[in-house]
Amino acid sequence: MPKQSHHRRRRASHWLAGGFLILVAMLSIVTLPWTLGSSDGGPRRFEATSPATALAPPTLREPAAWLGTDRLGRSVTARVLLGGGISLVVGLAAAGTALVLGTGWGLAAALGGNKVDAVMMRIVDVLYGLPSILLVVLFAVAMEGLQDRFGSGIAGGTRLLLDLATLWIAIGAVSWLTLSRVVRGQVLSVRARPFIESARVVGVPTRRLVGRYYLPWIAGPVVACTALIVPMAMLSEAFLSFLGIGVQEPLPSWGNMAASALSELNPVRSRWWLLLWPCVLIASTLIALTVLGESLRTSLDPRQREPGI
Repeated sequence: MPKQSHHRRRRASHWLAGGFLILVAMLSIVTLPWTLGSSDGGPRRFEATSPATALAPPTLREPAAWLGTDRLGRSVTARVLLGGGISLVVGLAAAGTALVLGTGWGLAAALGGNKVDAVMMRIVDVLYGLPSILLVVLFAVAMEGLQDRFGSGIAGGTRLLLDLATLWIAIGAVSWLTLSRVVRGQVLSVRARPFIESARVVGVPTRRLVGRYYLPWIAGPVVACTALIVPMAMLSEAFLSFLGIGVQEPLPSWGNMAASALSELNPVRSRWWLLLWPCVLIASTLIALTVLGESLRTSLDPRQREPGI
């Protein structure tokens, strides 16, 4: 009975985490016409300013003011909804990049022979020894420097898309190291199985072995590891945006919203709503993603399943 109740509680937490993530994603998607549109033909709602309603606390009078307004009179509701979509897209895109790079690197190391394996994994070890967030910061700064040098004539909207692409590439370029180790270990384990040895003896080409045997056998751990990369990528995006080298104004993200809210906290009068909503949503989303990633890892890896499940 204690085991069954534990499994029920764990399953309930997984459903709760999944429901929360679906709710955040659906809200970001469904409200895009509202956040990107305008009721009076002026600026888009997430960047429309109104000095008369600046720093207004949360109120239920209208949807735009449900979560209050910032110093420029912009709707915190609209900016939080759009910022959530941006943070999720950057996190998922970076995880997809890490999936491609990590799987390719791990496969090449495991199937390339002892010397190739040693060289490739030493490169991974060297990169592992460096602080990952420092690598992300350096890569993002370098990409922004290239944009400033060669992209002076780029339009504003295109520049915002390039900033997002820079953030996505910078995070994805350093998120594949753990995945490459996982893929290499799994491929070496599968390679030692008798049916793989038999296929190699009869002359089955490596490309066919990879598509027919290696990738299907390692799919579970790889997908689970990729799911755990998403919260790390979102946390990196929030941290970079907090430092001012991630998503740039007027485009919102939970990280730059939290950074701009710090100046509104003081002993005289604290505009708590500016910091509360982005921080609560960052923390809740990261916890939900971590719970789902751990659930996926446990369910797809037979060695992690407990007897009787």
